[in-house]
Amino acid sequence: MTATEERPATEIGASRRRKEDARLITGRTRWTDNIVLPGLQHLAMVRSPFAHARITAIDTEAAKAASGVVAVITGADIADEQGALPNAWAVIPDQKAPVHPSMAVDHVAFAGEIVAMVIARTAAEANDAADLVDVDYEELEPALELKAAARDEVIAHPDLGTNVSAVWSYDSAESGTGGDVEAAIAAARDGGIVIEKEFRQQRLIPAFMEPRSIVVDPTTEQMTVWSSTQVPHFVKIFIALVLGIPESKVRVIAPDVGGGFGGKLQFTPEEVLTVIAARRTGKPCKYTETRSESLMVAHHGRDQWQQVTLAANADGTVTGLKVELIADMGAYLGLVTSAIPLLGAFMYNGIYKFPAYHLGITNVFTNKTWTDAYRGAGRPEATYAIERMMDELAARVGVDALEIRERNWIKHEEFPFSTVSGLRYDSGNYEAATAKARELFRYDELRAEQRRRRESGDPVQLGIGISTFTEMCGLAPSRWLGSMGYVGGGWEHAAVRMLPTGKVEVVTGTSPHGQGHETAWSQLVADRLGVAFEDVEVLHGDTQVAVRGLDTYGSRSLAVGGMAVLAAADKVIEKAKPIAAQLLEANADDLDFSGGRYGVRGTDAGMTMAELAFAVFQGHKLGGSAEASLDADATLDPDDFSFPHGTHLCAVEVDTETGATKMRSYVCVDDVGVVVNPMIVEGQVHGGLAQGIAQALFEEAVHDEGGTLVTGSFDQYLVPGAPDLPAFETARTETPATTNQLGVKGVGEAGTIASTPAVVNAIVDALRPLGVTDVQMPCTPYRVWKAIQEGAQEGAREGAQQKEARS
Repeated sequence: MTATEERPATEIGASRRRKEDARLITGRTRWTDNIVLPGLQHLAMVRSPFAHARITAIDTEAAKAASGVVAVITGADIADEQGALPNAWAVIPDQKAPVHPSMAVDHVAFAGEIVAMVIARTAAEANDAADLVDVDYEELEPALELKAAARDEVIAHPDLGTNVSAVWSYDSAESGTGGDVEAAIAAARDGGIVIEKEFRQQRLIPAFMEPRSIVVDPTTEQMTVWSSTQVPHFVKIFIALVLGIPESKVRVIAPDVGGGFGGKLQFTPEEVLTVIAARRTGKPCKYTETRSESLMVAHHGRDQWQQVTLAANADGTVTGLKVELIADMGAYLGLVTSAIPLLGAFMYNGIYKFPAYHLGITNVFTNKTWTDAYRGAGRPEATYAIERMMDELAARVGVDALEIRERNWIKHEEFPFSTVSGLRYDSGNYEAATAKARELFRYDELRAEQRRRRESGDPVQLGIGISTFTEMCGLAPSRWLGSMGYVGGGWEHAAVRMLPTGKVEVVTGTSPHGQGHETAWSQLVADRLGVAFEDVEVLHGDTQVAVRGLDTYGSRSLAVGGMAVLAAADKVIEKAKPIAAQLLEANADDLDFSGGRYGVRGTDAGMTMAELAFAVFQGHKLGGSAEASLDADATLDPDDFSFPHGTHLCAVEVDTETGATKMRSYVCVDDVGVVVNPMIVEGQVHGGLAQGIAQALFEEAVHDEGGTLVTGSFDQYLVPGAPDLPAFETARTETPATTNQLGVKGVGEAGTIASTPAVVNAIVDALRPLGVTDVQMPCTPYRVWKAIQEGAQEGAREGAQQKEARS
């Protein structure tokens, strides 16, 4: 706390400055690549330039003779040692999957796959020697286009005989959660409304700030692995399982991690190979990827085709929703690759009361980098589809896009609400969030300006985009994950330790990479135990310290991990009560705990938690069965998801002559339940908005006809900077969750999930009078201009047909 800050009356809801930031902004961080150990060796990977090929020969002699080279290792050298990378989520029992080696032995399935590894004294020597490895390939035709791959026109893995990994479906009639969607569509064709649209979710790259890096020290009995990862506990388990090392002999540390966005929710080939290199040489080894390698081979996200059919009555009341999607797995299955589309399966109905629903998913292999979790993981894709369709429904009915949503959304008095996809939304108030957003946005004024521009034929048209969303957060509970085929759990673990000096240590199984856990967890414990915020230290990311945990992803940290911290703190309070009673010579039932102090009811006698901690440390006055410890552990497995929601409104100006799009304003009102730290929440929303807007306007991973990534640097892969984005206006409403004791929901992915359809809806809204009903993402000036030209041509054709019919 600075001299000018006042201590808040309650820590919950206080905008505390992040404890983490001082070391981050002053350069006192310890990134994995900063770690230097005695005798450290460096690795460089030799990667295939081809998307699909057989390896016919590898000549490593020149590389082995190069300066500083310790060893050169090929796939054949470690074929019996490297094992296979795991897929932890088989969405169907007979899911097809190729063996996923860390290093290719005789067949490469995507451009960038590792075919050899150089170990040298310095990184420069390793990289130079890697260029000397001579690999002969027999190039094969790659499977690249997703729809063609689904038809098995070219097979990505010839030994599988098909590109289809799994077919999964959900049907409300079969599941008993709703009616027959085909009947609903048939009924709507007779006097109602049926809208059919196809949407493309382009391939994206997480593009975290810190490239992945791994350091392995094999020189002690327990091997230590440092990795820039979101999931140190997963990495520990899979090193043990894949390489046959006793888990007790592996320690994994995630030091400061410079972003992840799902892109570091992975057990990677490079982690396996760095361990193998260190074990073979008996010396510490380090691998740090280049930015080009990061963009090329760190897993990608999204990449789907969505075919959506919406049925409604003539007044716009929805009656059915059918979705068929093809999802690109890429060349292999990562940890949760196959389940990313499934995570969106339960969210296509959004906040709306659909009576009937069907979803079909086809997971397909191609010869590209494999896909996996990217911020939102399946839920942005679902939200995009339904929010685009609701705009199309509004246009068909001829009413305002907000009005059509209000006609169909779940009213606040209807919660808890069981949805057509089988989820139970526990709380929400879509009316309140929308009313607040509408006021802040000056919605009516902007609609009036839009009408004036249209009437005047202004070449720069104004569009207003809407996204009213909800999402399933807090990836858990374990029994739900198990029912969906996931091999792991959804619980989380925490410990609270009372130190003799009155300070508190919190050990958390969540592993942050920018979320602010050290600050928020300190606020939770300070508030509950009545100790000073500054007196709480949060430990994380080291499997030797935080022995149990399931790490950070899926907006689960606060709703699952934070609640485990609170549960441990509550155990400390209960554990301390009989000890305090003994020391105060009182009956435990006569004690009250408030503000960090146990007091004897009706007297002035009492002890603070700090005084009690020291007395327990001394043990002088403890007797009977009293334990000389106030420490407590808790493992929490929630009963259900939490469901944040919100309304996002976006205004864009589109130059109809050039296709240039300029964001004019963006307002979002999110309901994330009870807020622990508003400053952190606002930062998470801002970051999420930037990534969702980036999908709408800027980012796309593009491959050439041979399967080589052509957007392999930030010159071609367009990540927006601050000048590309407007000043966001954010606000909140609050309906506490009923699924956890504090009433918190998730926030880490909300901005990304909501913003993409808001931006695209705004662009289409600006151009709808010109016959434009869709623009494929990213909505570059050329794509917008092309859509305008195609809309004009379609309008001319319709006009000619109408004229011919009249004549």
